[in-house]
Amino acid sequence: MKFSESWLREWVNPQVSRDELSHQITMAGLEVDGVDGVAAEFSGVVVGEVVECGQHPDADKLRVTKINVGEDELIDIVCGAPNCRQGLKVAVAMVGAVLPGDFKIKKAKLRGQPSFGMLCSYGELGIDIESDGIIELPLDAPIGTDVREYLDLNDAIIDVDLTANRADCLGMVGLAREVGVLNRAEVTEPSWQAVEASIDAPVSIEVKAPEACGRYLGRVVKNVDVKAPTPLWMQEKLRRSGIRSIDPIVDITNYVLIEFGQPMHAFDLATLDGGITVRYGSGEEKLTLLDGNEITVPSNTLVIADDNKPVALAGVFGGEATGVTTETKDILLECAFFAPLAILGKARSLGLHTDSSHRFERGVDPELQHKVMDRATRLVLDICGGEAGQVVEAVSQDHLPKAANIQLRREKLDKKLGHHIPDADVTEILERLGFSVAFEQGVWNVTTATYRFDMAIEEDLIEEVARIYGYNNIPNIAPVAALNMSDHKEADMPLKRVRDLLVARGFQEAITYSFVDPKLQALVHPEQEAMVLPNPISVEMSAMRLSMFTGLLAAVGHNQSRQQGRVRLFESGLRFIPDEQADSGVRQQAMLGAVISGNQNDEHWSMESKTVDFFDLKGDLEAIMGLTAADSEFSFRAASHPALHPGQCAEILRNNRVIGHIGALHPSLEKPFGLNGKTIVFELELDALLQSSLPLAQAVSKFPANRRDIAVAVDENISATDVMNLIRKVGENQLVGLNLFDVYQGKGVESGKKSLAIALTLQDITRTLEEKDITETMDSVVSALKTEFNASLRD
Repeated sequence: MKFSESWLREWVNPQVSRDELSHQITMAGLEVDGVDGVAAEFSGVVVGEVVECGQHPDADKLRVTKINVGEDELIDIVCGAPNCRQGLKVAVAMVGAVLPGDFKIKKAKLRGQPSFGMLCSYGELGIDIESDGIIELPLDAPIGTDVREYLDLNDAIIDVDLTANRADCLGMVGLAREVGVLNRAEVTEPSWQAVEASIDAPVSIEVKAPEACGRYLGRVVKNVDVKAPTPLWMQEKLRRSGIRSIDPIVDITNYVLIEFGQPMHAFDLATLDGGITVRYGSGEEKLTLLDGNEITVPSNTLVIADDNKPVALAGVFGGEATGVTTETKDILLECAFFAPLAILGKARSLGLHTDSSHRFERGVDPELQHKVMDRATRLVLDICGGEAGQVVEAVSQDHLPKAANIQLRREKLDKKLGHHIPDADVTEILERLGFSVAFEQGVWNVTTATYRFDMAIEEDLIEEVARIYGYNNIPNIAPVAALNMSDHKEADMPLKRVRDLLVARGFQEAITYSFVDPKLQALVHPEQEAMVLPNPISVEMSAMRLSMFTGLLAAVGHNQSRQQGRVRLFESGLRFIPDEQADSGVRQQAMLGAVISGNQNDEHWSMESKTVDFFDLKGDLEAIMGLTAADSEFSFRAASHPALHPGQCAEILRNNRVIGHIGALHPSLEKPFGLNGKTIVFELELDALLQSSLPLAQAVSKFPANRRDIAVAVDENISATDVMNLIRKVGENQLVGLNLFDVYQGKGVESGKKSLAIALTLQDITRTLEEKDITETMDSVVSALKTEFNASLRD
């Protein structure tokens, strides 16, 4: 909101400078966006009177004038303005005057006629007012007075950026109250003679939507002169508030809008058919607005209507057919309280934004309408003349907002502010804000003012006390806190370590929706029922995910369709499994999922181009498992999964408990997800993964280690992991290292068999192992393998 500093100081005039005033307003939460002068810098311009105005003998468009500026002699000035005429009061730039742009006025001759100055237009003085000629000052302007002083051009326009909750400051009355509170200064509201009805001119008013319009006032004023000029003082106050002067009736409604923050409207009484009805639109009615645009009034939009048609959008815009024109003789002034929710968004939905809608959307004082109606009527009678009828009111007290009753506790105030403000100061601040206050036993019982409709809870009062007390007056004391050791288990591995490792191995973290397409999810989990949302964002996002697979596979398809050939993604999040045993009927489980597709590596001249396979992702998964320092607890076991390729799928186990699955995506799912090429995925439970083994320090053996290699032939369906586990069990403490370094099938190995080449490292921490000890251990291993797996040693 823009306002004039001088206008504000008519209401309240604290002994502070302009900069201090702006700083005060900003620190009170009403941020000042800018302070600009109302006119450019100039000097030497005074009020003059045109005594003579005649045609220039040698120029059709020039006039020769004699100007009275209060000196002993009249001044000769040549002027080309079409509105120059005898008796006019004008702004005269004397010889030696300096106009904006460092333009200096000198003696001159124009077409042979001497000119000792210049008659100025608004533009030449750097005043943002459109005009076709020179400035026409009021006839009572004192001759010889400096124009800057007469027009108060040393004033400033202050632009305040108000938050939505401070609509009470969208008028001079609210800003003045705020400045008065901050400076403990008295606020003087303008006074006028109340208007008594001089004619009997009732108007019928019916409110059919009292929940949206709690109060509606109407008043007829007859025999007004719409062609009367708007006083210069009003034009200037409107201009400095960012509003252009139109005609006196519109200017008056705009003036009281800026003065009290209460929108008003004036109808041409002759264009109304019958009385006024406040109702909702039918959804089919047409209305041409004051800007000439025709709209179809939506059914959820409040309108002002006469007996036959809508004549205005309530709280937003008037209609063209009933607007005031130069031919208007009788007007109907309206002033209403509209509920913010009834107006909110209506203007925007129609591509409109007006000063009225801006205020009604945020809220106006529900007790202000009678005062504003009387103020506007008095201005109309003083400027345009006429006769006023009685004020007609339709009101529903039950639907008008009431002042809030709020308790403020001393304990809560001190806790929130971290500072103690004396009781008397708190009481004084609340009373200065216009609230009714009673204090007893550490509790303030506060009844707020109707214009502070943003006050609802205790924290609102705390904010007001802090704001008026001054945030800068609250000492900046650092909080004191005891340093306690964090309560966590060292064995709990943070998820960040897993994320960092995957990123280091070329993955990118994805964040997909917890809501998925139920059709796609049914392909991944055909036998599992999902939880369906009652009010989904869309049909494609109507089911809660049963695993990370659906979102990750869709992300791969999205990237591949955008020419991303190599994709490596991972995601951590919750899956949602319907479970009658759970409190809410659904079990939420934290999961980690990953997917790879495309080539193993980015294209490089030193590397062979090869498509990813099962063991690429298995290697990444084993690297994650390695973070736990408990590799031996994890194992893989061939399994089946409806979304994974038969024969390329394994269960992930920890301590023989299944915690997830890994495998190649089933070919039948490639087309539904828009995938191109082989895709490998895994998913496992995070809680089971993020448990690490604590390191146990042991002395390094000073005795030598011995390596023995064996190659055993076993059936090809026997897992190498099972073989390795048996060797560990038999080797006991002497076996300190075990490594499978080759798997072979082919010449020299029977059909249906495979050869496993295994390195065993034997060592004792108390003695040097003799050959006999080593041989016994190796014989025990070979014997156990033969017994358990029918394995045989290869030559």
